[in-house]
Amino acid sequence: MNRLKTLLLALTLTACAYAVQGTGPVSAAEAPALSRFSDTNGHWAETTINRLVDQGILDGYPDGTFRPNEPVTADQFLKLLLLSFSEKHQNGERSWKESFVSSLSPSNQSILRQDYRDFSFAPNTVGYWAKPYIDLAGDLHLMDTSEFPDFKQKLNREQVAELLYYSLKETEFLEDEDYSRRLSATIGDLRSASGRQQKFIAESFAKGIMEGYPNGYFGVGVTVTRAESLTIVERLTDKSKRIVQTGLASEQFSVVVPTKDGSYKRLLFPNEAMKQAYAVMEEAGKLRGTNYDLEETTLRLFKDADAKAKALSPNTGSRDTWNEASLWLEPKYDTYGITIRMQEGALARNREPIKLFVNRIFGYDAAKFDDWFHAMYDKMDTESPFEAQSVTIGNYTVEASSPDSSALVFSIVPQSKK
Repeated sequence: MNRLKTLLLALTLTACAYAVQGTGPVSAAEAPALSRFSDTNGHWAETTINRLVDQGILDGYPDGTFRPNEPVTADQFLKLLLLSFSEKHQNGERSWKESFVSSLSPSNQSILRQDYRDFSFAPNTVGYWAKPYIDLAGDLHLMDTSEFPDFKQKLNREQVAELLYYSLKETEFLEDEDYSRRLSATIGDLRSASGRQQKFIAESFAKGIMEGYPNGYFGVGVTVTRAESLTIVERLTDKSKRIVQTGLASEQFSVVVPTKDGSYKRLLFPNEAMKQAYAVMEEAGKLRGTNYDLEETTLRLFKDADAKAKALSPNTGSRDTWNEASLWLEPKYDTYGITIRMQEGALARNREPIKLFVNRIFGYDAAKFDDWFHAMYDKMDTESPFEAQSVTIGNYTVEASSPDSSALVFSIVPQSKK
């Protein structure tokens, strides 16, 4: 009798297990002991796969498999990339994450809210299924469409790194390129990629989104699998999942700065002094009201709103034609600089911003620089252009030069770097 009860209990449990498997997807919370798919049990990305399947980022196949090691195509990756920026609601509908929308530039926000206000997050049922995702990714500048003539192609690792690069550029910021390249210099097969591809690989590596293999190689030319794709997009959207590389001492002197195209990038300064000088630059610009523009490490100061508008117009040739003074930094060469154009009233209008910048650099020796600045300005008035002049002020070597008769340039270099 006991053996009969034991047998009946075993059959009941087996029937329950088959019943659970036959009802469709089961969350990890509901059945932690069961594998979601027949081919993911014990797979290195099983937890990530289950988590992102729950979020509706990618589905399994009708036969109950996920095929984690199958290569991902460009159109498939674009779909899961875009869906990773959205969230699934209880009624099955999706909407953009507010963090994603707010991370976009004003122009991209406008595209999303106007041109794609009726975006359904679903593939086309008539025509090419991936067209909605490709069109949106292209319009948001999340990819260079010219690099993907065939969206059915299997993506290799450097191509995925390229898509990450443009996505980070639009939704976050890019790392200092010198920093990321130095950090990725340990990758064994980096040089087998083109110079353009190395930039993308270095960015994804420095951000901690894509790692190298245990053998020290990145895997240039290796196709990316479905499981790897999910891990990559999860790290893109969830920074806590990233494997961030560290080790460069100069990382502590980093600042995220605006770029010409309206996005952001991280810059590394050689020391705390230059980092503080950068912090002063925006304060200096505000002394001119709104007649300034701070782009990366150059502060341009304009005569008026009209000159600023012309300088920032995409149809304008040289932007420096319209600004009457500039404060600038060259982090790579540990150099500070001031450029003043020989225009009526330019010095008077920009005296206070220049003074604030100079005070940050020279401290007690700022008055000495001010005297020499005016001496060179007067010299430019009478002898333009003139041969470069240099002088030592405090711990800096200062050089004044006039590349042409319209501008006077001061380069300020710490003596230890001269």
